[in-house]
Amino acid sequence: MGGVLDTPDPVHVTPGKWSFPPLEALPDGEDFIATGADLEPSTLLAAYTSGFFPMPVDWRNMGWFSPDPRGVIIPSQFKESRSLRQSRRRYQCTVNAAFDEVLTACGDPSRPNGWIDRRIRRGYQRLHTMGWVHSVEAWDDEGLAGGLYGVGVAGLFAGESMFFRRRDASKVALAHLIELLGDLEATIVDVQWLTPHLATMGATEVPRPSYRHLLDEALQQGAPFASWPAQPGSDQ
Repeated sequence: MGGVLDTPDPVHVTPGKWSFPPLEALPDGEDFIATGADLEPSTLLAAYTSGFFPMPVDWRNMGWFSPDPRGVIIPSQFKESRSLRQSRRRYQCTVNAAFDEVLTACGDPSRPNGWIDRRIRRGYQRLHTMGWVHSVEAWDDEGLAGGLYGVGVAGLFAGESMFFRRRDASKVALAHLIELLGDLEATIVDVQWLTPHLATMGATEVPRPSYRHLLDEALQQGAPFASWPAQPGSDQ
């Protein structure tokens, strides 16, 4: 059973009012931790820097998750197959050029297990305008073929969702993200849960204590996102 985030803590994140428990205090193997709080920018940033992320549990309640084990990609361990290298030649990639379109595509209600509702869209659109949330797009001659979005804080990129309309387009967007992050040792891409699809590209699972260590190191890293374009239409 998850707990309830119902105790305001005005000093935890200024000017936020919600606190998140330390990861070492969480029960092993428990993914769903709590309900409550809000999706204000300060709350979301406090969550990601504490090792949590939100997903709706129903139309009223917002859930907060911290998977154990946690899926991560270390950029230096990313695996680019020959077929992916070939696919990358078919697409042109951009950063923050079509954030709203990426968010809408990721939140398509016809997708299986869709969870991106109006609350999520509104919260992440606000963070995007503040420069904390980024999209990576893959384009071909037919238009937007795929993409992803996530939260960038210091050396952490917390991937939230990805989609594709044409073959390998989401993989190409992820490969472009990894390329932009470079070989910074303390940078991680948090993919939340490991899937077979992500495992083929070098994603792995780490227990919660190891994720805490990786997160702490990433948050001490200089932000690779500072040079990313902020205005729609800017290319990388």
